[in-house]
Amino acid sequence: MSTLTILIKRNIKLFFKDKGMFFTSLVTPAILLVLYATFLGNTYRDSFVSAVPPGIQISGDLFDGLVGGQLVSSILAVSCVTVAFCSNFLMVQDKAGGNIRDLRISPVRSSVLSMSYFLATMISTMLICLAATAVCLGYLHTQGWYMAAADIAWLCLDVFLLVLFGTALSSVINFFLSTQGQISAVGAIISAGYGFICGAYMPIASFSSGLQKAISYLPGTYGTSLVREHSLRGVFAEMEAQGVPAEVTDGLREALDCHISLGGTVLSDTQKYLLLLAAIVILIAVYIALNALKKR
Repeated sequence: MSTLTILIKRNIKLFFKDKGMFFTSLVTPAILLVLYATFLGNTYRDSFVSAVPPGIQISGDLFDGLVGGQLVSSILAVSCVTVAFCSNFLMVQDKAGGNIRDLRISPVRSSVLSMSYFLATMISTMLICLAATAVCLGYLHTQGWYMAAADIAWLCLDVFLLVLFGTALSSVINFFLSTQGQISAVGAIISAGYGFICGAYMPIASFSSGLQKAISYLPGTYGTSLVREHSLRGVFAEMEAQGVPAEVTDGLREALDCHISLGGTVLSDTQKYLLLLAAIVILIAVYIALNALKKR
């Protein structure tokens, strides 16, 4: 068994053995689902109903599916990144507890050690987020199911890319942390702020024009938009099949950030994927460069 594999297993086991980190990561998506469904579901439904022009009839089941899709997409868009930060805090805890010194005086190369943290974080986060995706799909099935198999496949791809983005982002930020206090501070900031700047808690369309332009340059917004698009595609297709005018569904898509503009140009799904992948590659390159510079 290679040294990298041993270290990855060690990091994953330590993460799941740490009840605080593990249950915080696992419970966060469930808590968000309960809070969204309990306190925001009716608010979202009323806003959708008021947005439909008079004279156009849309069944209550479609509104339920629309609300459920928005809730699910918001939870997954946030959880993939926040859970990655929780998983990656093991790297900081090793620094704070002095374990990193023991690892560095062993014959383990620093590049292998850094890679083990990255891959262990990605695997742990992916396991939790896949479980959260299954729970969210189960919830969506009770509210209004309009997703096809292709939509689920695209949604899983979105989750994977967001997990990879969250892992790369947390690796770069956590590289500079070394104490428990810093872990608490960064964890609080990410948990409270990321959902707003990625458009998960509130659609970007509801912000001011200046803030919309600023947020449109953040890669997390493209991930949120992709998750929204694939969670709601079936609902919009059913609306159009029932005779709802295209301008109404297009307006709802824009209000829910399924359509994202960059520099005045509406981005296609392919462009969103390319921008998200570019951000992931850049963050991974920065993480590698930081470790290389520290070694020197």
